[in-house]
Amino acid sequence: MTRTPNTDTIGIGELASRTHCKPETVRYYERIGLLPDALRNEGNQRRYSETTVQRLMFIRHARDFGFSVDAVRELLDMADHPTRPCHHVDSLARRHLAEVESRIQRLMVLREELERTVAQCDGNSVAQCRIIEVLSDHRLCGHDTAHGGAEALR
Repeated sequence: MTRTPNTDTIGIGELASRTHCKPETVRYYERIGLLPDALRNEGNQRRYSETTVQRLMFIRHARDFGFSVDAVRELLDMADHPTRPCHHVDSLARRHLAEVESRIQRLMVLREELERTVAQCDGNSVAQCRIIEVLSDHRLCGHDTAHGGAEALR
């Protein structure tokens, strides 16, 4: 069904430009329900209101803060009900902060291990490369625990 938008709407290109977001991301957020389905003009082109611009800016900023899509969904639901108490928002943000602090700690351990390993490499042949040697045998690491690595970035 084509709904006729008012004249105050913008296309997906302008929405993407104003929010520093790719059109594919806009469509993805629509598909998963973070953004409402766009109005369509007579040519079946998506049209967006200023409210959608603000909502997408909120989503992008929350994602920049590292909130998951599910957490953003919760935050949007709470933002859509401004008279509710904000203790749930506070709780969600505190949990996220704890996760960020944990990731930072794991990344610091990872940095130390990489610095130590790189400093031990003499730059000769791969056959004698300390980096390859350490990556091949975790027992050669200075830390007993997992480093976090790519997992720490999530």
